[in-house]
Amino acid sequence: MDDKLIVGGREFGSRFFLGTGKFGDKEAMRKAIASSGSELVTVALRRIDLDETDESILSFIPGGTTIMVNTSGARNAAEAVRIAHIAREAGYGDWIKIEVISDSRYLLPDNQETIKATKTLSGEGFVVLPYMHPDLYVAKALVDAGAAAVMPLGSLIGSNQGLKMRTLIEVLIEEIIEVPIVVDAGIGRPSHAAEAMEMGADAVLANTAVADAEDPPLMAAAFARGVEAGRMAYLAKMGKERREAAASSPLTGFLYDE
Repeated sequence: MDDKLIVGGREFGSRFFLGTGKFGDKEAMRKAIASSGSELVTVALRRIDLDETDESILSFIPGGTTIMVNTSGARNAAEAVRIAHIAREAGYGDWIKIEVISDSRYLLPDNQETIKATKTLSGEGFVVLPYMHPDLYVAKALVDAGAAAVMPLGSLIGSNQGLKMRTLIEVLIEEIIEVPIVVDAGIGRPSHAAEAMEMGADAVLANTAVADAEDPPLMAAAFARGVEAGRMAYLAKMGKERREAAASSPLTGFLYDE
C-alpha cells in the first residue's frame, strides 16, 4: 500500500515516531528503533554528548533515521529558540520539536510561548513540530506561524493514560488540513495508538510506554503495528455504530418457509 506521510517536505514510510528518553540503556533504545521501523526519533539536546564519542546517543540511532532534537527543559520561547540554535550549530540539523513547559507538576505545554518559538524558528528555516495542548485556535496560530505539523497531547506526558483529549483532537483532525496531526504524549498502549490512527491522525509519537516495557524492542514493534492497523482501518472507512442489533445473516426465509 502506497501511503506515505509527508512532513516538512520529507517522505516517511512509517507513521510511528519514537522518543529516545527513559530507556534502561542505549542498546535497548537502538533495538527498539530498529524493531519498530520508525524513521523519525526525537532526542533531547541535553542528552546528546556534543563531543560525539562512541557512547554518544547518536551513535546508537540507525543510519537513515531522521533525528529531531526537542527543546526539553525550555521554560519559554527564548530558551526553546536558544536550544534550537545550539542544535543547529552543533550539526544536528534543522528538525526541531518544540517543548515549552514551565509547569513542573503536570508538565503541560505553554501554548502561547510555543507559538512564539514556532514563528521565530520557522522564519529561520527550521522544520518545526510543536508539542501543544489541543486547542483549535492555537493549532491555527501554529499553522500560520509556519509549523510543519501539529502535535497535540493525548493525555499527560508520561502518564500512559491514552486519549483523554480525544474529543479535542478530533476537532483538530477535522479542522486542521494544512499540516499533519501527530498525536504525542500519554499514549500508553498499542491499542491507544491504533485508536488515534482510526480517528484520522496522521502519525503517533510514543516514548515512555515503550521505554518502560519489560521488552522495549517487542513493545516498539507492537506500537508500529498498532499504528499501521489503525491507519489501514481509517483508510478502509469503518462501518457506523448502530443503536440496535443488525444480524450478519438473514433471520427469516429458511427454516420457517411455508
